[in-house]
Amino acid sequence: MKAEDKRPVVKLSCAAPAAEFTQITLSHGSGGTQMRQLLQQYVFECLNNDWLQKQEDAAILQVEGPFAFSTDTFVVSPLFFPGGDIGDLAVNGTINDLAVSGAVPQYLSLAFILEEGFSSASFLRILQSIRRCCAAAGAAIVTGDTKVVERGKGDGIFINTSGIGRLRAGVQLGVSFLKDNDCLLVSGPLARHGIAVMSRRKGIGFETSIQSDTQPLHEICGMLSDALGTDLHLMRDATRGGVGTILHEITSQSRFSAEIEESALPVEQEVAGACEMLGLDPLFVANEGVFVAAVAAHKATEALALLRSHRFGQQAALIGRLRSDLRAPVVLNSTIGGRRVLPPMRGELLPRIC
Repeated sequence: MKAEDKRPVVKLSCAAPAAEFTQITLSHGSGGTQMRQLLQQYVFECLNNDWLQKQEDAAILQVEGPFAFSTDTFVVSPLFFPGGDIGDLAVNGTINDLAVSGAVPQYLSLAFILEEGFSSASFLRILQSIRRCCAAAGAAIVTGDTKVVERGKGDGIFINTSGIGRLRAGVQLGVSFLKDNDCLLVSGPLARHGIAVMSRRKGIGFETSIQSDTQPLHEICGMLSDALGTDLHLMRDATRGGVGTILHEITSQSRFSAEIEESALPVEQEVAGACEMLGLDPLFVANEGVFVAAVAAHKATEALALLRSHRFGQQAALIGRLRSDLRAPVVLNSTIGGRRVLPPMRGELLPRIC
């Protein structure tokens, strides 16, 4: 069986185990009986598949090259927020890093750092989110690790995920493929994740119906890649630092500047209001299910229509283009007719959002 044809065995339900403990203790990371109980009754029971059932020190994989490999660590606070939780982020974040690299996600590793005293019910809830996200992406958790740290040293739970995905045939993505006058598109509205997290943060919480946009991008990225081929030059997911930081990354790594139309930026009204109240620029607030694409100018209209045809791209927008004749890295044409240089984000804008 080819690696890309292998699919995880995902249970349709993940019931709570018998209530033998309600909190994580240091013994759950000691390697003894309690640790095996935690792994068997929670992790293996919830994420059951052929690789985890073997319980070996390493997963044996069949990967047909070339492939992409990515890793990320998640430390969001609070752990649960409107539209998702740290489990969603841990899977979708790595899935999306692979997707925007032109890869089909296949295998993930999963590592937990749990704090002594963390609720077993919260741990199960996070595992359930992880299971659902893996099923949606068609990827499997094949190996992992669990550590427990003393109370006060872990903030509940930290998660690391790494992922491997098979590269799509003919994909050529990266700053070296960018061309003058390439059009810049975003796949969805800006800043939803960051504002959703902020709405539940202690001390600055506010009432809002905004939901995080945490979602897997492998389908929509694959659709765009398959349709445009080598006319798709680059994709980047706009997580920490938002779309504005992605624009500065692109221009700092290439010989081009970015000219952006403020009127074209897709910012939902409630998000815009929250950003104004908090003194934030939506361009620099995180998303977890939005990416920036650079496409050949003659394919921009087709690319936009493709994005909008997908359920995760209905608010996609063409926001600007790359230029070789501007002096500033990122220039914003304002809605009132002026033009200003968009400086990069400095300092800590939104701590612990992913």
